[in-house]
Order: sequence, then structure tokens, then C-alpha cells
Amino acid sequence: MAKSKKTTKPCHYCVNNVEVVDYKDVQTLRRFVSSYFKIAPRRRSGLCATHQRRVSKAIKQARIAGLINFCPR
Repeated sequence: MAKSKKTTKPCHYCVNNVEVVDYKDVQTLRRFVSSYFKIAPRRRSGLCATHQRRVSKAIKQARIAGLINFCPR
């Protein structure tokens, strides 16, 4: 079997030169959450390590603030 070449997506925040990951920006954070409201891993989200950590913190903060659900209905 031939090994498939791994391609990585560019980081959304690095490409768009976004400095701050804001927990109130629910539209953007929603991209990094699955249909079951689980935080997407780096290989699916395509974020760099720094922004993945910041996004996961922002998602958790938005959940506590009531902006994003903890689980589907």
C-alpha cells in the first residue's frame, strides 16, 4: 500500500491576521465545533497549536456565558 500524503489546512486565524480569539464571536467559534458540540481536534479544524488552545478556551468561556450550547437538544 502506498502512503497517502498528508496535507494540512492553513490556520484560519493566521491567514486572516486575527490577533484575538474572542469568545463573543460565536459565528467563527461555531466552525470549530462538531454537530454534537464537541471541540474539533487540530487535524480537523486546521488550526495551529497556539490558536487551537485559544479557541478551545474561548469555546469553553462562551459555553459558560450561555452563547454556545454544551450539548445538542
